[in-house]
Amino acid sequence: MTPQAFAEQLRREGFDEVADKSLPAGQFVDSHTHPFEVKALVTEGEVALGVAGVVTTYRVGDVFTMASGCVHTEQYGPQGVSYVVGRKHG
Repeated sequence: MTPQAFAEQLRREGFDEVADKSLPAGQFVDSHTHPFEVKALVTEGEVALGVAGVVTTYRVGDVFTMASGCVHTEQYGPQGVSYVVGRKHG
């Protein structure tokens, strides 16, 4: 799926915020939460998300989701990560 088609799908699914995001290589973000639901398509690099002690790495073409309030960690790959992300508030 193209990034544009994914963004259109997110809007149809009711995600009220859709954006392209890029994050720096090698950065680690310790345990935290977000007050919104997330669905994202990785377009460059990779990101490892840790949830409940399980770390999963997402690479180009992978889609990840996360419920609002989910406690997680983030580790950006050696080239960083870029993705199209939808956020659904409330």
